[in-house]
Amino acid sequence: MKSEIVPEQKTTIQVIERMVALLDALAKYPDPVSLKELSKVSGLHPSTAHRILNDMVVTRFVDRIEPGTYRLGMRLLELGNVVKSRLSVREAALDFMRSLHKKTQQTINLSVRQGDEIVYIDRAFSERSGMQVVRAIGGRGPLHLTSTGKLFLSVDEPKAIRAYATRTGLAGHNKNSITDLAKLERELSLVRARGYARDNEELELGVRCMAAGIRDDSGKLVAGLSISAPADRLQEEWLEDLVSTANQISATLGYMPVAD
Repeated sequence: MKSEIVPEQKTTIQVIERMVALLDALAKYPDPVSLKELSKVSGLHPSTAHRILNDMVVTRFVDRIEPGTYRLGMRLLELGNVVKSRLSVREAALDFMRSLHKKTQQTINLSVRQGDEIVYIDRAFSERSGMQVVRAIGGRGPLHLTSTGKLFLSVDEPKAIRAYATRTGLAGHNKNSITDLAKLERELSLVRARGYARDNEELELGVRCMAAGIRDDSGKLVAGLSISAPADRLQEEWLEDLVSTANQISATLGYMPVAD
């Protein structure tokens, strides 16, 4: 038997939809907005918009600046801060990582910076997907030899990069490792220009990685999302999916890129 929505339910859902339409309309403007403009943008009749706005003023979702003008209220900020405090980058990333793994059938890593190293804090992989490069959660790698590490170095000031090189000596693991400061600086310049980073068998022979950055609501780089694969299996077409996935995770954390 088909379930039917009773009139009361329809009315409740309609009110919520109209409320969201007004909040979305308010979000488009940095300054207080008139009732007339909100009615036009939201598609609601002025009397309907006025009634709902009055209710939202009472609950502090909307502030009335002066008669007839409105802006988003402080309660939204309060609730947003609660959500932010409860949302970790791991929680935000996991479903997206699983989707990317399902598409590529390769290991997807989530890493953060700790001092002069990156630390792998989560991964998505499947033992049924054939040969994969699986990084242990809690494992570490030098910044200059890993794709995610290069992302973090790329946002450092030149002075900080030189200090890192002095502290670590840019130690290498194999013939492909970047051990020269000038070469590292050129590599980091490419990372900034491209918006992603690569590890071409610099940490481990036979393994290649590519990484894209994840940013929080303040724009700070907080993690790197990477694909690790046998060197002969890493496919360039995965790069677009990787960057898109990292951007989606950033958006979940509240990051809004500044328009050019």
